[in-house]
Amino acid sequence: MNKHSRVCANIDLSAIMHNMEAMHQNIDPNTKIMAVIKADGYGHGAVPIAKEIEHLDYVYGYAAATVEEGMILRNNGIQKPILILGYIFPDQYEEVIQAEICPSVFTLEMAEELSAAAEKVGIDCRMHFAVDTGMSRIGYQVTEEAADEMAQIAKLPHMIVEGIFTHFAKADEYDKTFTKEQIQKFRKMIAMMEDRGVSIPVKHCSNSAGIAEIREANMDMVRAGITLYGLWPSEEVDQNSLDLKPVMELKTHVAYVKDLEAGRAISYGGTFITKRDSRIATIPVGYADGYCRGLSNTGSVLIHGKRAPICGRVCMDQFMVDVTDIPDVKIGDEVTLIGRDGDEVITMEEVGSLSGRFNYEFVCVLGKRIPRVFYRDGKRIASQEYFDEE
Repeated sequence: MNKHSRVCANIDLSAIMHNMEAMHQNIDPNTKIMAVIKADGYGHGAVPIAKEIEHLDYVYGYAAATVEEGMILRNNGIQKPILILGYIFPDQYEEVIQAEICPSVFTLEMAEELSAAAEKVGIDCRMHFAVDTGMSRIGYQVTEEAADEMAQIAKLPHMIVEGIFTHFAKADEYDKTFTKEQIQKFRKMIAMMEDRGVSIPVKHCSNSAGIAEIREANMDMVRAGITLYGLWPSEEVDQNSLDLKPVMELKTHVAYVKDLEAGRAISYGGTFITKRDSRIATIPVGYADGYCRGLSNTGSVLIHGKRAPICGRVCMDQFMVDVTDIPDVKIGDEVTLIGRDGDEVITMEEVGSLSGRFNYEFVCVLGKRIPRVFYRDGKRIASQEYFDEE
């Protein structure tokens, strides 16, 4: 067994490219794509994914949530624009400007401090306005007063308004009424800015659900998040709208096999009792790896192309499955936690639903004890070791 036998996340970079092209074909030809690779690329590995798509002419750049995420990209040679979607602490302003990372601006005070920081370091600050059209999170409200303040910011020294964006709250629902109202509000804000003599080059509002179903929201750029990784924003989004391929599969191996008589309790609390003489396999993965406890007594894994149900509670580092009906299971056999084995498949959506989470959360919390192993065209090309001693 190789060094990744305990558990590893296999990342298919060819699937990343496939999904990028599927999204590109579904939007206006002149609309650019911003790849949302916050949270370490939704747990898939931000840097390798950014490097894989950096050469595409329709990739405008990347979106991150924090300065630290943006700096990791810059420090690993990523050249295209990086937008920080969230809050930035004032003591990070100079670092952001020097790295040519774009902040999201939503207060005059923030803009004035960025302007001063830009003058100090001698580099202009390229920024995007954040507009709140219904998410009620961060961003300017769609009012004349807000437009006045934004126009004032546009005149500050060393401040270059590169973009303006909003975020959809309900685009992944069947009913698109609220989303269309958000689009109208966003267009109104853009018009108010133009009335004040502020022309903004990059206007963007569409997220993954918008890319799939709302062409009128394309504008200059769209932000591709969950669909980049071959996953769906929700079950209400038309899954025929895009030809997506899941990027991640999660693999491990059988650590132990034992025979138990009927009436034996398994795992903490004895929540599972064998109803027959049973063959039980131990899997060396647990909630410390992000394989959450909510899958206790509900989830299953694939061994030899067949489903093996989870028995009892998922522990911190291990859990047990019933392999009574799967012949010849032995220590070292491959176990699929997420992905395909023969005709059977376990999707991220399935484990997300069964665990009481959802697919976004499940991939984002996969632990750093799990190496990410990257493949292109079926060939292993790299791995990301979070606990490598070298």
